[in-house]
Amino acid sequence: MSGPGLITSYLDALARQLPGQMVEELADGLEETYRRHLGLGLTSEAAAQAAVTEFGDPGLIAAEFARAHPARRAARGLLAPGPAAGACWAVALVTGRAWTWPIPVAARIVPGVILVAVVALLAVAARGIRYRPVGRAGTAGCAGTAVLDGFMIIGVLAADPAAAPPGPGERVTRPGFGVRSG
Repeated sequence: MSGPGLITSYLDALARQLPGQMVEELADGLEETYRRHLGLGLTSEAAAQAAVTEFGDPGLIAAEFARAHPARRAARGLLAPGPAAGACWAVALVTGRAWTWPIPVAARIVPGVILVAVVALLAVAARGIRYRPVGRAGTAGCAGTAVLDGFMIIGVLAADPAAAPPGPGERVTRPGFGVRSG
């Protein structure tokens, strides 16, 4: 393959794995490297080969971009405190006796299914080595986390009578709180 053809093939391989703007930046650097090798007296083919070799394998370049993807960092940031957050929810639901709340079975199952899906998406984003899947999974996982949190907060406030704020003129009489007798 001729020098410019080799560079074009190399950039095509990158374009299959990375967004266009990133490939354009890499193309500029590759072009500069190619011209530097030409300036050193190499033939077009040898300069192209040297530039491509200097840049490295397209798959490794894409993997490094995936490792630095903001969605990957966000996914790791959400997964790290996940067990502690889950424990807090468990304590809140157990102390609120969630099993006695008058909610349909589907409303009890849906949050668990969403949680499994969100954790799976975040795990793909946190461990992935392909740029686009890391971004998509991380974005979906972060959005899913927000939806799940909102669903749970609204669900608890709507279903747990103890979580409802007192009405006008009502006194709080929860055990250990509010009005004291005697």
